[in-house]
Amino acid sequence: MSTLKVNTLQTAAGVEVYTAKAWVNFNGTGTVAIRASGNVTSITDNGTGDYTVNFTNAMTDADYAYNVSASLRYGVANFYSPALNIVKLSGVEVAPTASACRFGFTDTTPTNYDPKYVNVAVFR
Repeated sequence: MSTLKVNTLQTAAGVEVYTAKAWVNFNGTGTVAIRASGNVTSITDNGTGDYTVNFTNAMTDADYAYNVSASLRYGVANFYSPALNIVKLSGVEVAPTASACRFGFTDTTPTNYDPKYVNVAVFR
């Protein structure tokens, strides 16, 4: 297999193309386990519904965007949609770093919960 190395990708019209710098699909229940990933070395389970994604190769800085999605909360009287938080219940904001991003999930009650399916994509 060949490796293509470039500094910048552009369309024929000269518009820069941005690709994911890291991504992961993991099981957030029980023992956290990565199903598949790119540039992610591990997931840290910080408590119920609270995770840190650790990058294999750090970003150039902490000014990246990350998109997180998760499965609904099942097993309760009503099904709840996840709400992504970058603020812990204690009210302390957890800023991303070049080497990791931290986030959590609550439902609408609001109660922290562990989603079965969690997906993260990082762009810089």
